[in-house]
Amino acid sequence: MVGRIRKSRLSGNVLFLFYISATLYRSSKPAFAMNRIRLSIKRKLAAIALLSAELIIVLILFVCALIVFSILAVRVFNVKDHTYDFIVFDKISDLVSPFTTSFLLFITFLGNHNFLIPANLILVFYFLFIKKHRWYSIKVPVVALGGLLLMTLLKQFFNRPRPLFPLLEPVKGLSFPSGHALMSVSFYGLLIFLVWENVKEPIWKWLLIGLLIILILLIGFSRIYLRLHYFSDVIAGFSVGIVWLSVSIWTIRRLEQYSRRKIDPALVESEQK
Repeated sequence: MVGRIRKSRLSGNVLFLFYISATLYRSSKPAFAMNRIRLSIKRKLAAIALLSAELIIVLILFVCALIVFSILAVRVFNVKDHTYDFIVFDKISDLVSPFTTSFLLFITFLGNHNFLIPANLILVFYFLFIKKHRWYSIKVPVVALGGLLLMTLLKQFFNRPRPLFPLLEPVKGLSFPSGHALMSVSFYGLLIFLVWENVKEPIWKWLLIGLLIILILLIGFSRIYLRLHYFSDVIAGFSVGIVWLSVSIWTIRRLEQYSRRKIDPALVESEQK
């Protein structure tokens, strides 16, 4: 009789503990779910804020570059004011030396098609077969080929001859805008974008970005130093390069997001069937 009483008490205690545990689990489940929802909302808001910040930066760069290019085009071709071009030539002439010339010849080579074509191909190969990032492998040729086409069209449209007295040997082609300046912004600017997206360590990120910006500026400076372009040609090339880079990256990024939302899930679903 005593054993039965003890067993019934023990089973009652077990049932009570089970009831308390179930109650606590049910009461904590909504709270856990709410915490997950809050965390998800915070992450979404942070992503939107980051995207908005990037979009604002791109928009500011685009508008400023477009304004600068428009002012230069009007000043050079409508007003016929070349004052600043010759002032810059006079200032830079004081810097001419054999060492500086050799150094800037190497720098200008880094903006030449003989260097940029292999560099773009290597970058495409890297993203296709090593890193295996489909959209990066699309961005590289789109930015490069689009920049080349835009440069050719603008040169033919404005039809500005090169400076009459180059520092070394004269080169063929037209002057406005500078192809070296435009293509260096397109290629090295794309590298800046890739560094911004992929390098997580702040010190390395800003160091690489700073070095790439300095290289772009040096390439532009080398064209003026060698008297192969006017100052206005180089600034116009930088401006067009920024405009094209902003438009192409923004457009491809929208296509990438659309693909991830619409196309990729549909392909996965069809493969599963």
